[in-house]
Amino acid sequence: MTQPRATGIGSMPLDGRTAFRVWAPHAEAVAVAGNFNDWSADRHLLEREDGGHWYGEVEGAAPGDEYKYVITTDGEQLHRVDPRARAVTNSVGNGIIYDRDAFDWQGDSFTTPNHNELVIYETHIGSFVAEEGDPGDIATLASRLGYLKDLGINAIELMPVAEFAGDYSWGYNPAHPFAVEASYGGPDRLKAFVRAAHQHGIAVIVDVVLNHFGPSDLSLWQFDGASDNGKGGIYFYQDDRSHTPWGDTRPDYGREEVRQYCRDNALMWIEEFHMDGLRFDATLYIRTVSGIGTDIPEGWALMRDINLSIRQELPSKILIAEDLQNDPALTSLDGAAFNAQWDAGFVHTLRALVTTPDDAARSMHDLAGVITGQGDPWDRIIYSESHDEVANGKLRVPHEIDADNPTGWPAQKRATLATAIALTSAGIPMLFQGQEFLEDEWFRDTVPLDWERAEAFRDIVRLVRDLVALRRNLTGATAGLTGPHTHVTHLDDEANTIAWIRATDTEAACVVVNASADARDVTVGLPHAGRWAVRFNSDAATYSALFGGHPTLDVDAAESPAGEQPASATVSVGPYTLVVLSPA
Repeated sequence: MTQPRATGIGSMPLDGRTAFRVWAPHAEAVAVAGNFNDWSADRHLLEREDGGHWYGEVEGAAPGDEYKYVITTDGEQLHRVDPRARAVTNSVGNGIIYDRDAFDWQGDSFTTPNHNELVIYETHIGSFVAEEGDPGDIATLASRLGYLKDLGINAIELMPVAEFAGDYSWGYNPAHPFAVEASYGGPDRLKAFVRAAHQHGIAVIVDVVLNHFGPSDLSLWQFDGASDNGKGGIYFYQDDRSHTPWGDTRPDYGREEVRQYCRDNALMWIEEFHMDGLRFDATLYIRTVSGIGTDIPEGWALMRDINLSIRQELPSKILIAEDLQNDPALTSLDGAAFNAQWDAGFVHTLRALVTTPDDAARSMHDLAGVITGQGDPWDRIIYSESHDEVANGKLRVPHEIDADNPTGWPAQKRATLATAIALTSAGIPMLFQGQEFLEDEWFRDTVPLDWERAEAFRDIVRLVRDLVALRRNLTGATAGLTGPHTHVTHLDDEANTIAWIRATDTEAACVVVNASADARDVTVGLPHAGRWAVRFNSDAATYSALFGGHPTLDVDAAESPAGEQPASATVSVGPYTLVVLSPA
């Protein structure tokens, strides 16, 4: 009795054999060679199917075996790694047969936290926990999950984990988009990390790169030998749309097989790896040819197709665009249908506020313009540091504030002020690895975090932990910080002070900022009279031996309108300090 053919593309382990299917429309013949047939180039020929696909089954081929496709075109044999290999020996090596269903998830049924409760921690596996000269791996990252849980983090964002050229990289140069980087430990180790993160109550978001592939170690390049204009062949645009700032390798979103390849790649992370969200890298170069001007309608359609599929089936997942243009179409269901996008206006305004050396040059009006956001507050990711903002010549915030003394009073005060503003403004806050212990200099994939600083600046770590707890309302006293409403109730550009109310429909919290070197008394509008308790004071001496511990006391709000609020009170705030109050 003839058995039905396996569905799907790539290598598919079956009972005692493995099925292979690959798309190579210009091939004259395709064979699969591996250590199961002594790497014979003609023993296991595949059959041509409709649509340019080739299929065959090999008895005895099993998970763990290495293989490649041998594609014959114009009499030439091309040895290619499976474009959908879930594991490879290395970026220029062989594919590895992998059983996608064999991993034991141990009943994992984690649900992504509500988007208004997320606090994201962006990290790079190769530098988060590693020794000098060690590319790092996923297992060592997993060893710090307890630390992240104690910090209050409930979502970790991984910079790309798809196989890249060499052992060191940011990850934004995927050589094999479906394979997990071998130096990081491969697919099972990544799944084990996700499972462990979920056990710690932490969601996992992964970066995906669909704006370009490679450009080096790229087996997809002229995959079946065909090419127009000397370009990349069947997987890539072969006209002016092929060019990106990272290589001439933009996928051809207008070709159905390539659209499916990109879609399946994005969905793989959700379905097979139990990821809780995706962050799409540089979507500007999916939706436009050169970042300005000519749109790529097929790119818009691809993003919308992927995102709507996930939103309809798994609405709790979070889908994030790194576009940096603040185009509202990115989060519109009629546009690209992302849940949120990185807010470039917020980070640039915030960094300018704290890094400017002259108090007179700080603009509270500029800050007021970005703390509220536009529309749905949960459609943006807000931060003072990210891998883009602290690399390639751009310094981390403490170092940018004071390069001569990045651990001194000005650097500590204004860096923590930036973190505090990001964690109390309207949006989904994100920290970058080491930010909580004042990591300085700049981010490099070959330089590990200095974990001795976590102990040296343990009080600053406590400051961040307290802020995260307030942002997530873990104490039960600051539900307003999870709410969608923001109202600026005080702004004084001359004194460098500002205050705003964060609120749900029923509960409120008040945030007061003094961005000057002198203590200030700030009269703030409040939604009702009565006792308001200080829940956080970033100048508290418990947070640093250098902090002055300015006495910011609970206040009794009077029924005296201010800032369009029916009540008001005067709060005394220390230098470069943020204070949070809520009803007692």
